[in-house]
This record gives sequence, structure tokens and C-alpha cells, in this order.
Amino acid sequence: MSRRITRRGVNAGIGAALLSPALATKSAFAQGAAPIKIGFGMALTGPLAPNGQQALLGSQIWAEEVNAKGGLLGRQIELVHYDDQSNPSTIPGIYTKLLDVDKVDLVLSGYATNMVAPAIPIVMQKNKLFISLFALDANAEFKYPKYFSFIPTAGPNPKATLTEGFFQVAAAQKPKPQTVAIAGDDAEFSHNAMEGARANAKQYGFKVVYDKNYPPNTTDYSPIVRAIQAANADLVCICSYPLSSVGIALSANELGLKPKMFGGGMVGLQATVFKNKLKSKLNGIVNYDNWVPSEKLMAPAADFFKKYQARAPGIGIDPLGYYLGGWGYARMQLLAEAITGTKSINDDKLADYMRSHAFNTIMIDGIRFGKNGEWVKARQLQVQYHDITDAANLDTWRGMSYQTVLAPPDEVTGKVIYPYADALKA
Repeated sequence: MSRRITRRGVNAGIGAALLSPALATKSAFAQGAAPIKIGFGMALTGPLAPNGQQALLGSQIWAEEVNAKGGLLGRQIELVHYDDQSNPSTIPGIYTKLLDVDKVDLVLSGYATNMVAPAIPIVMQKNKLFISLFALDANAEFKYPKYFSFIPTAGPNPKATLTEGFFQVAAAQKPKPQTVAIAGDDAEFSHNAMEGARANAKQYGFKVVYDKNYPPNTTDYSPIVRAIQAANADLVCICSYPLSSVGIALSANELGLKPKMFGGGMVGLQATVFKNKLKSKLNGIVNYDNWVPSEKLMAPAADFFKKYQARAPGIGIDPLGYYLGGWGYARMQLLAEAITGTKSINDDKLADYMRSHAFNTIMIDGIRFGKNGEWVKARQLQVQYHDITDAANLDTWRGMSYQTVLAPPDEVTGKVIYPYADALKA
């Protein structure tokens, strides 16, 4: 069962699609034990919605499958969720209501660093297990022992991991580039990512010649791009959320920004809606990603994506679900394994289990948790977009023809097109 409550209303299409199968479980709840209630906020409106909506559908597909098999611990699963509107200010109220009014058994985070960080103090007060979804080192300051990060960027140095592949690729070029410009939103995610980019620049021997934040509500990115051009950096590393990622990519194309490499930590370029908006303007960008539909990575996830892609177009959300749909499902697999392994929903027991066991999911195997709830080993990808025309469509984004994995070594599918201007000619 999925209870759909929002402060200002939830996307009606998703609501109709996700409520209908859930209604069938009401009788099961009435006849048996009370359901296990799992609560979370999620970005269903606002700039993060193209990704948050994927995570919600992935979570719902998991719940339906589990409930069809009898639930967990002999109890059905009920998802209680609220639209956080991609707005961090809604988070304290949402999690207070989930815990104090809805009395959920377990809480998970919504999507993205900026939504996860303000939830941690609320969860800490209640001493609850908390599994985040795509948050960049959000627990670095809190060091909450029941926090567990679910993102391939997680690792011993998560802030640096996001862009490390970008700097590794740059450092391998001959002659080696010398300077880097770093820019990003004045917000939690970008601050963390830019801190990591500075560390990478130092490690790989690049001089930082531009390093500035811009307001999150920026709409005109041309002054930022012109300032970066004036710095004449060899590398341009952008650490941004979706709207500014798109804005900077458009402005860079319009103003003819041509460093030797461009990209790094741009959230949003992975979503189909933004790929459709940018198309050929993506060419040459080297950027992080968390998963791609390569033959190797698709094999364990194919059944899920078949289900997701059959439903998503009808409810008006990302039709592929590659960026967050599969990860939304996989995070629930992780939680389910801990519940099954402990035969409990006790937060302390679940946290102890998660610290001491490895987890396998449809998206990645062998996840182990270490310091601050981050992964022991990061699994971050860096990809480059290329050969995209303005005729690109869903079939283009469905496969690998337009993107090459450059890092890590065990996932590489080809070589970088360098410098950036050469990819623009492709």
C-alpha cells in the first residue's frame, strides 16, 4: 500500500498509477498483521523531480513485488511518502510528521544531498536507521552511526570521488593540461563537490585559476561562463544541480567556451528530459554518472527496467529510469536484506547488520559500509558524450552509442576525445 500525501499536491499521473496496484493490498492489511510502514520524502515536483519520480516508481515496483510474495516478516509493505518539492526547507516538517504523526516503522531519505542533510538531525533525535539516496558525504559533519549512504560516489573520500575520474583522465593527456576553473551552486551538494574538486586538482597537479559559487536561483549563466573564459583554464569543472547544469551547458555552447576538458560534477545531464533539451550541446562533456546500460551492467537489472519502462511513459516520468529508477529499487533491496537477515525492523539491529554484511543489488554487488556510513569502495563512473545530433531521440538515449565510459578501469568502453573542441566537430 502506498499512501500519497503532499503539502501542495502530488503529480496526479504518478499518483493514479502507483495507487491502483496498492489498493489491492488493503484487504491483506486488514486480514493479517499491521503493515511495515516505510516513510520518506521525495522530489516529485521542482527541478529535482525528473530524478525523484524515477526513485519513487522504482521503490513502488519493489514494494509490489515483495507484497505479492507475502511481504517481509509476514507483513505487507506500506510506503508513506510526501513531496518535498525539491526544497530543503520542507524536510524538517516532513520527517517530523512521518515519525510523530504517521508513526512509520522505518525512514529513508529522499533524493539528493540538499534534501538529505536537513533530515539527518531529525532522524538522529529519534535514533532511527537512515539510508540516504544519492547524497554526497552528507554525514561528514554529523557522523551519525545509523546513517548509510547509497550512491556509487560513496567511499573513503566521497567528496573527491565524484570528480576524480575527470581529473584522472585529464592528467593522462599529453601534453598534460595545467590549470582548472571550478564553479558551482551556493548549496550543500556543490560545496561538497567543489571541495572534492580542489582536492583532486591538488592531487593531480593542476593549478586552480577560478573558484566561485553562484546563487542557486541564477537564471542567466552568461556572466559565469564569460568569467570562466577570461580565466582561460585548460579544464572547467562544474559542480551543479540540474537547472544550472543545463543553463551552463547552453551558455557555454552559445558563447563558444572551449577548454581542453569540460564537465565533472554536473547533476541532471543523466536524465532523459535534459538530454532531449541539450542534444548535440552535450557533445564533448566529460561527466560523472552512476550507471550506464552497458551489456555488463544491464544484465542483472534487465527485468526491473522492463517493468519500469512499461509503466513510466504512461505516467509522464523519465521513460528510461537509468539514473535513479534502478537505484530506488536497489536501495529497497538493501533494506529488505537487512530486515530478512535480522528477522527484525529494530533500528539498532538493522544498523549492526548493515555494518557487518555485504549487499548485492540489481545495480551493483558487494556493497560494504565503512566510515560515516559510506561505502568501503567507491564505484563512480566518468563518461563522455559524443556524436550526438539534434535528431537524437529516446532510442539514442536507450543505448551506449552516444557515450563512452572513461573510468574506472574495469568499466572503460573506449578512449576520451580530447581536447573538448574535437568532440564538438564529431
